[in-house]
Amino acid sequence: MASLSFSPSSVLGLKIGPNKANPATMASFVTSIKSSLGSSKSAFLQQGFSLQSPNLPGFASKARSFGVSARAATEKSIHDFTVKDIDGKDVALSKFKGKVLLIVNVASKCGLTSSNYSELTHVYEKYKTQGFEILAFPCNQFGGQEPGSNPEIKQFACTKYKAEFPIFDKVDVNGPSTAPVYQFLKSSAGGFLGDLIKWNFEKFLVDKNGKVVERYQPTTSPFQLEKDIQKLLAA
Repeated sequence: MASLSFSPSSVLGLKIGPNKANPATMASFVTSIKSSLGSSKSAFLQQGFSLQSPNLPGFASKARSFGVSARAATEKSIHDFTVKDIDGKDVALSKFKGKVLLIVNVASKCGLTSSNYSELTHVYEKYKTQGFEILAFPCNQFGGQEPGSNPEIKQFACTKYKAEFPIFDKVDVNGPSTAPVYQFLKSSAGGFLGDLIKWNFEKFLVDKNGKVVERYQPTTSPFQLEKDIQKLLAA
């Protein structure tokens, strides 16, 4: 995935001295960038780009503290949400209390589809009897790579990859129509501009109490998560 860098001066047309970053200016800059990326139709999102924070004194420390503040302010757990499954039925996620969860936004026509579905199925089979669940949320926001209807998505995952883990209703994971469960996930494991889901198959690992403990990039193999899964299962 490509990486882009922005400077406040190039975005806002402002001049900022090398050693002075006006707080009001920086706040305006952050708001401007977030606003430009908030839409689910953003070109940045569809191409899987990410942003790096400007190299300004004090900026990096503020970026790091953003994620800490977001996590501290998040008092809910994943168990507080109700979602619809692939068949349109309501599912209270409280049914997964006491289980370790891996939550993934999936797609059927992505370059990562084959490896991720195959490995997710393998990991699920290995740990499901130990209190592990995978929750898959189809999403069509990245390159239009999940265009099918819910029945088509279900048939694809369950027939081609023999997926037995729960698959839910298609959702938005970015932008103004972001599903509440994904608002929670991103606020629990975010950072400066890090609340954006980057691409298909980004992963969140949730502990038995419904708290997000880790977030993984789309290219992270499910097999690489096994040690983290094992630690949470043993806790």
